[in-house]
Amino acid sequence: MIHFTFKKSALILIALCFWCFRAAAQDNEQVIVKTENPGGWIIKTKSSVYQIIITADGKVKPGYYGAKGQATYLKKNAAWYEGLDEVPVRGGRTAKTPMLEVVFNDNVRDADLVYVKGEVIIVKGRSTLQITQKDKFYPLEITSYIRVLPEFDVLEKWAIVKNTGKKGSIRVENLQSGSIVLPADDYMLTHLSGRDLTEFQLQHTELTPGLKIIDNKGFKANHNPPWFQVRPKSAKDTKTGPTWFGSLHYSGNWDLIFDKTFDGPVQVVGGMNFWDTNWDLQPGTTLETPKLTVGFTDKGPEQASRNLAAYIRKDVLLAAHREDLRPVIYNSWEAAYYSVNEQQQIDLAKIASEIGIETFTIDDGWFKGRTDGRSQSGLGNWEVDRNKFPNGLAPVIKQVHDLGMKFGLWVEPENVNPNSDVVQAHPDWIFQFPNREGNKFRQILNFANEEVYQHMLKALTKLLSENDIDFIKWDQNNALTEPGWSTAPANIQREVRIRHISNVYRLVDELRKRFPKVLFESCSSGGGRVDLGMLSRMDQAWVSDNTDPIDRLYIQYGFLNALPANVMVSWVTNTTRHQPISLDYRFDVSMSGVLGIGNDIRKWSPAEKLIAKNKIDLYKKIRPIVQQGILYPLVSPFEHNRCALQYNTEDGKSAVLFCYNMAVYLKGSQETDRGTTILKLEGLSPDKQYLVKKANDSTDKGTVYQGEFLMSVGIAWPVKNAFESQIMLIDQVK
Repeated sequence: MIHFTFKKSALILIALCFWCFRAAAQDNEQVIVKTENPGGWIIKTKSSVYQIIITADGKVKPGYYGAKGQATYLKKNAAWYEGLDEVPVRGGRTAKTPMLEVVFNDNVRDADLVYVKGEVIIVKGRSTLQITQKDKFYPLEITSYIRVLPEFDVLEKWAIVKNTGKKGSIRVENLQSGSIVLPADDYMLTHLSGRDLTEFQLQHTELTPGLKIIDNKGFKANHNPPWFQVRPKSAKDTKTGPTWFGSLHYSGNWDLIFDKTFDGPVQVVGGMNFWDTNWDLQPGTTLETPKLTVGFTDKGPEQASRNLAAYIRKDVLLAAHREDLRPVIYNSWEAAYYSVNEQQQIDLAKIASEIGIETFTIDDGWFKGRTDGRSQSGLGNWEVDRNKFPNGLAPVIKQVHDLGMKFGLWVEPENVNPNSDVVQAHPDWIFQFPNREGNKFRQILNFANEEVYQHMLKALTKLLSENDIDFIKWDQNNALTEPGWSTAPANIQREVRIRHISNVYRLVDELRKRFPKVLFESCSSGGGRVDLGMLSRMDQAWVSDNTDPIDRLYIQYGFLNALPANVMVSWVTNTTRHQPISLDYRFDVSMSGVLGIGNDIRKWSPAEKLIAKNKIDLYKKIRPIVQQGILYPLVSPFEHNRCALQYNTEDGKSAVLFCYNMAVYLKGSQETDRGTTILKLEGLSPDKQYLVKKANDSTDKGTVYQGEFLMSVGIAWPVKNAFESQIMLIDQVK
């Protein structure tokens, strides 16, 4: 019997392997097709085709990238972009933005690549085109990759450069992740910009001839996260038309470059920003870029955002927690600031449990020597302050767990105060230049130094091993201004920025391996580290330190153009720059993402606690649709003093509609656009009936509408007064 079971299991395993191989082979045939005359490949997604051409003299050229319906155009225009390369280099023609710039050992700064081979491989279960090129004379090899995710209409591009010689280094002065070429046209670029407390503001600009560069130089990107959309200037609305989009998987210094010739195509290049950086490529060694995700849809920028959100939810986020609903979080920062202590936190935890909180988090101030944000000691001492917690964190953690909640803790591993124990013991561990004063209050540990990496891995492993922690809020509140590494060999000192971020990633990866149950949140002075490099390691992101609900409508609307709602953490707090705004409204704003609370809940009245409990109960019911659904942004606060977001289940059977008034108008005065007085829904089944009712009104029994009516005729705007909101529940009944 045992022998039979083994044989049966073996047969099943063989069958599964055969099925996987066959499925992979079929996938290769479907999405990456080798071509002849011209030689090369056609890469297909649901809506797009991407052409690569190998010329007779061994050059790798980009062909058409756009709508799949234009596939017949490819054969007629095989040499369309003959002046550009799939991997453009410094060398030869100068009318291009190079992806690779090198200096060889004899000071030649000119590269000349020739095709070596190309093959389709499988990378993480996906068909991937791997193309190898080499320099005609020097020992330089570059392998470029295109991983295809057809259902999302996206491609991932990255490259690995190698010194194949036996002696002599190659200085890499620029290595980008990828380049794409858009057909000749006049284009508009959409990207996100802002600053601390004003993140994720939508920007629209025409791509006129010349270069448009969006970049980051300080390890933080509050000003401009690495995301873009490009569409023809002639596009009439946000729901139709060709749209190219992209996002970079990198948390260090990066750039996105848009190169428009006078009457030709637009080249888009993105990757690591080599400003004040180079890399000494020693014989036999390699340097790999981060991924650049690019995509195309013919259904407009809103669909581009939906594609990117689905891709992030289903492929980028870590598989361990990808499908998990993000918990409702309480953070005690505004209740305690730095003056935390054991009994105070237990008192807060009891109230948090009563109103339905799922994860209770202690923020800054719990560790040794931390008294305020301007002192020169504390930060970097990742040991519990025994003056505040005489028995360590264990009693608070036990109480939190006994109350049915999970426990979270704030850390800032990369930064230190000058008088912290670690800096006093190892003053050479921080970024610094001799004869320069530097930041007096908060300095950055140089993770490029292996000793620093090992120290922090040991400290955080100890913290997580000795305490039953379920959630980590990982902050980084400092921009890099003194990137000195004087103890390193001179030839690698300007590699420090790349090495630092590589080891930050390595640290997170190792901690996640050692503590797989822990949920991680990325934070950096608000939304300074919201990129796919960090989100492939973290589970969610803090969006902004600005929690004013009106400001948040702008910030969150911009954020949702580039990222999904299940990574968008939004707190209910007392912060406001406007007139007093109701607790109902504050909750309704925060419930459109990952709900959190940051108030001093000890000061809430019984009525406020009841509002909070009811809102949290409602959020838990709608959370699967909000966090895992499909977003339709119906009314933009950037265009109207109102905002509406509709989240649908993937099958279109249920939806949640968030409506917010930011002001009111006299009928027939400023608001002449009926789009904000009559609201047309999207993504429903036209032949099905839906019950529509107000979630905020328990007396509303709802009204049944035909799906076609809701989408073509619409419903009246459901909110009357300024600074009021409404959540509508929409469910299919037939």
